[in-house]
Amino acid sequence: MDRSAQLGNEKIAKLLWKFSIPAIIGMLVNAIYNVVDRIFIGNGVGSLGIAGVTVGFPVMLVVMAFAMLVGIGTTSLISIKLGEQKRDEAELILGNGTLLLVLVSAIISGIGLLFLNPLLRIFGASEAVLPYAREYMQIILLGTVFMSTGFGMSNFIRAEGNPKVAMYTMLIGAVLNIMLNPVFIFGLGWGIRGAAVATVLSRTISSAWILYYFLSSRSVLKLRLENFRLQRAIVSKIVAIGSAPFAVQLANSLLTVIMNNSLRIYGGDVAVAGMGVIMSISTLALMPVLGISQGAQPIIGYNYGAKKFDRVKETLKLATIAATTIVTIGFIVTRLYPEQFIALFNKEDAELIRFGTHALIVFLLALPIIGFQVVGANYFQAVGKPKQAMFLSLSRQVLFLIPLLLVLSKFFGLNGVLFAGPAADLLASVVTGIWLFRELKTLNQHQTAAKPQLE
Repeated sequence: MDRSAQLGNEKIAKLLWKFSIPAIIGMLVNAIYNVVDRIFIGNGVGSLGIAGVTVGFPVMLVVMAFAMLVGIGTTSLISIKLGEQKRDEAELILGNGTLLLVLVSAIISGIGLLFLNPLLRIFGASEAVLPYAREYMQIILLGTVFMSTGFGMSNFIRAEGNPKVAMYTMLIGAVLNIMLNPVFIFGLGWGIRGAAVATVLSRTISSAWILYYFLSSRSVLKLRLENFRLQRAIVSKIVAIGSAPFAVQLANSLLTVIMNNSLRIYGGDVAVAGMGVIMSISTLALMPVLGISQGAQPIIGYNYGAKKFDRVKETLKLATIAATTIVTIGFIVTRLYPEQFIALFNKEDAELIRFGTHALIVFLLALPIIGFQVVGANYFQAVGKPKQAMFLSLSRQVLFLIPLLLVLSKFFGLNGVLFAGPAADLLASVVTGIWLFRELKTLNQHQTAAKPQLE
């Protein structure tokens, strides 16, 4: 009750800070896995190693998509049942969600291992990159059950109202990954295989921590053996609720495949490796923005429902300013030190540094406007308009970028691939701006109608 009251009464800036910081930390932790792997692989294995991880990334996106499908769907159902004071039903959903995560990830792991070589070739692996990609992804796929379960079940902890514990589980995995990477890659001389083992092992320990949490006295809900039986009605609801983020993640996987192949055709393996580095850097810049938009969501949603439209607009304004400030700082820093950023991943490869420096400057040309686009798309999710939210969320990375990649690369080669990024960002931001302008006009009309008539 107190928590709900603060959403409607407490100062917006304070609320946004309070709700955004845990989300930002969680987002950054997830990004760190990817960045740390590529930094250590680049310095310990070389640019072909980075290209191998980049080529295998669509597989990891598919794994994450299914984990989000089950994780987010299960979390929503658990929250509803807890709100209805139906703890037994919430535990039944918890058991179904956990079992579903294990079964789905095991199936993905089996299919991935069976068809690994042809899949990696489809995803953009050249003959030189294929051995690195195969060695890395074999181990990742063997550990898929642990990785997927940990990622999906961290959402379950949030569902019972314990976001700090959920954050700690991700931090445990990230810190272990940072510690184990140099030990396995350099200390034991395992190369790219060492990076994969470090990732799987750190995620496995994180998953074990989550299982311990749900088996201990600390959790509200408990994992019980009798609940590990799938029920069609529960599974259907999980899939229905989790389908939107699942679709977005699958679309991102498709985008990565098209991007990798375009880069390989027009720029070779160095271009694939270089774009892998740039995606890591841009992810670090964008994760705080996603955290801010997540933090703003409950504030906007509550006040929209309470018809406190001034607070809705203020939250949107402050979230947009904060997000734009972050990406603008990222833009300035990447303009000032592009070579240094690329060299973090491999300081010996002059060709990688040359291409990466040019690509970083071009591909992130529209970075300052992305913060507005992300927050604007999330606004529609917050006010219960999921169709608009999904369209705007997909627009930047998929609906505009994929066609632009295919068209511009035909005319301008490698530069066409690079300029497709900022062009898509610009188009998505314009569309978001138009929709948001119309939405705010409607909001102002509602606000005027809600005011008491003084005449």
